[in-house]
Formats: sequence, structure tokens, C-alpha cells
Amino acid sequence: MAGRDDRTTSASLRRELELVEAEIARLRESAAELRRQIGERWFDPTDEAERAALITAAEEQEALVDSLEARREQLLKRIETAE
Repeated sequence: MAGRDDRTTSASLRRELELVEAEIARLRESAAELRRQIGERWFDPTDEAERAALITAAEEQEALVDSLEARREQLLKRIETAE
């Protein structure tokens, strides 16, 4: 029974890892797009509040990526011990 539980746990952890990795990829792309928008507008007479909001949004997404990368590392370690 313990062997089956280990396989179930490992499979569950792998599914969670896949979700985390997909979210990391999505957030990285989104943050990069925000940074591109900021860079493309550097010469436009853009409202400073709008620019600040874009920068803040990009930084928040990058912070989420950092948190998710830490979670990914935890999952990888748990998968190693479950197998």
C-alpha cells in the first residue's frame, strides 16, 4: 500500500509541478510584454501614473515568478524523495 501511495503522491506532485511551470511561463511572458510596452512608450508623452502602473504590474508579476520558482524547487525535492 505504501508503494501505491508513493506513486500517487509522486503523480500528484508532478501535476502540480506542471501547473506551476505553466504559470511561471505565463507570468514571464506577461511581465516581458509589460516591459516592452514601457520601453516602446519611453518617447511618448505618456502619463506618469500610467507608466508607474505598468512598472508596478511588471514588478508584481516578476515577484510572483520568484515565488513560483521557489515552489517549483520544493516540488522537485518532494518528487525526488517520493520516488
